[in-house]
Amino acid sequence: MTSQTITAAAAGTWKLGDLTVNRIGFGAMRLPQHGRALVPDAVPREGDQAIGVLRRAVELGVNHIDTAAFYFSPLRSANGLINRALAPYPDDLVITTKVGPGRDPSGAWLPHATPEQLRGQVEENLRQLGRDHLDVVNLRIVGTDSIAERFGALAELRDAGLIRHLGLSNVHPHHLAEARAIAPVVCVQNRYGLGAGPEQDEFLRGCGEQGVAFVPFYAIAGAGSTAGASGTDSAEVLSVARAHGASAAQVRIAWTLHRGPHVLAIPGTGDPDHLAANVAAGALRLGADELALLDSLHRGGASADGR
Repeated sequence: MTSQTITAAAAGTWKLGDLTVNRIGFGAMRLPQHGRALVPDAVPREGDQAIGVLRRAVELGVNHIDTAAFYFSPLRSANGLINRALAPYPDDLVITTKVGPGRDPSGAWLPHATPEQLRGQVEENLRQLGRDHLDVVNLRIVGTDSIAERFGALAELRDAGLIRHLGLSNVHPHHLAEARAIAPVVCVQNRYGLGAGPEQDEFLRGCGEQGVAFVPFYAIAGAGSTAGASGTDSAEVLSVARAHGASAAQVRIAWTLHRGPHVLAIPGTGDPDHLAANVAAGALRLGADELALLDSLHRGGASADGR
């Protein structure tokens, strides 16, 4: 499929609260470095290349960028690159960030933030992005413990005008119910893609029933996670890709978007050609037989990269 002339509008739109976004967005995790992300010894990416990718994303109609203050490598931070590339920001651009985890200057992970520390993380994002408020802030957690105290702290910052909308990341269904009893939740960002467990399918459907966006991460990378896709794809994915003159990554993005109108994709890359291909995947329409084939692969628990 031809990618250079297709924009993010081809994927359709969804509303995060009162903010309308195209369903194909951009994840900034891979921008600050080459190779694996979120490691202390990451090799910084060339700043001009990263800035060029961000500007091209906006030219291609991307108006939803996912980032975090803990996305950084030596010399580069995703938030700083976004600020340099895109400020003053387009009126329709929605920047979603995450708080909860933190990393020290060496890149080592810190204990998860306390409710008192979350305000400092919000202020750090505001400062790095050069904003007076944050469009969407996701509380990212690990584990199954109550999030009421931490989410309540963010709800207070929302009431104070520092945050427009709230979301959750890496959570379970009971966390969503707990959070919604405190304040509105516009999105859930969880690991999801071909081969994800049935509990995530159920959660995805539940989010749709509640009008909450479901935003998969690692939908392309699969088991590669922070290292990116392995380049080894299953026969089923490759068969569908050949039929459309598309890449396996495009098929994985398209399948994810077919899971529901509330599903938003945020594939990330530091390569302008990969960016254009990712955006173009929003125009890929899979047939009923192709979806049945991929759904069967998915139910079998096989990941998109054949592992």
